[in-house]
Amino acid sequence: MSKLTYRDAGLDLELYEQSLATMPPLLKRTHTPRVLDGFGGFASLFSLDYNSRLFAKNYRHPVLVTCTDGVGSKLKVAALMNRHHTVGIDLVAMSVNDCLCTGGEPLVFLDYLGMPKDDPALTRELIKGISDGCLEADCALVGGETAILPDFYRPGDYDMAGFCVGVVEKDHIISGRRIQPGDLVLGLASTGFHSNGFSLIRKVVFEHAALKVETFVPELGQTVGEALLEPTRIYIRPIKRILQHYPVRRGVIRGLAHITGGGLVDNLPRILPAGRRVFLHRGSWPRPPVFPWIERLGNIDQAEMYRVFNQGIGFVLIVSAYFVESIQRQLGEDRVPSFVIGEVREGEPGVEFVAD
Repeated sequence: MSKLTYRDAGLDLELYEQSLATMPPLLKRTHTPRVLDGFGGFASLFSLDYNSRLFAKNYRHPVLVTCTDGVGSKLKVAALMNRHHTVGIDLVAMSVNDCLCTGGEPLVFLDYLGMPKDDPALTRELIKGISDGCLEADCALVGGETAILPDFYRPGDYDMAGFCVGVVEKDHIISGRRIQPGDLVLGLASTGFHSNGFSLIRKVVFEHAALKVETFVPELGQTVGEALLEPTRIYIRPIKRILQHYPVRRGVIRGLAHITGGGLVDNLPRILPAGRRVFLHRGSWPRPPVFPWIERLGNIDQAEMYRVFNQGIGFVLIVSAYFVESIQRQLGEDRVPSFVIGEVREGEPGVEFVAD
């Protein structure tokens, strides 16, 4: 009887070592002096010495912010395109943008990759994308887990999850409790679908319309695959600058919302206090071409479009009306298009669309 090895069970330890060897440089490029090196390989250490100059500000009562998310079935499109870098950016964006909604700044990020067999080239491409996202989000990629599970994933499949830890000063937490009638809703432009609604997108595009990822779509000016893989916008730097300019204690920024699955309809009510209702004006912002395209292609009802997709608004600030113009100027300097898309009134918490 021959002796069985781990390779016989589907895991090649030599390939696994090759995958691991590609990671340290990609992690290191995101590190600051706050990441402590040389303390072993089972966990990562991050300094919270807020009496030093390592933090941009002095936290008197630091509160940790924790977030986790994935990329969903957008990974199927990446596999069809054999282009995996951008979904790494998506993975970071989905968690760090959530962290931002508290007024917090992301500190560290970790990832989980699950795949049927070791693929050093694929792993490096994914980690490179995650590393790029962390650089853009000003947070350190400090580690992760790669799980090789031959019996769980079909050949060509893989899954990703991301985990972010951030920090916010307790007195500076943005909870939405200050939202009041007369506040304006400021929508920040998305870069397309971001990472939501891809089960419906794939059904419409690849089953109903029978398109291929390489199909060129004139109204989009790019192929199907290129349009669908546009990475999620990371809003960290522009929003951090606004929060530095308008500290929470001034009461200018009342609420922040990341527009993900559920769209504006389901995400805005999460930050509304009792007795506050948001009224959004249809047509008050331009929808990127991918939204009317998918709407026509799948004959999707308008109400369904607003429940599934961000419709061109990836992040929302609810702000004091007096400061809207100056905030928009600052966002413009950061090249983030923004639009006044509605206002807050008294009423049952929720979102209502009105004619412009």
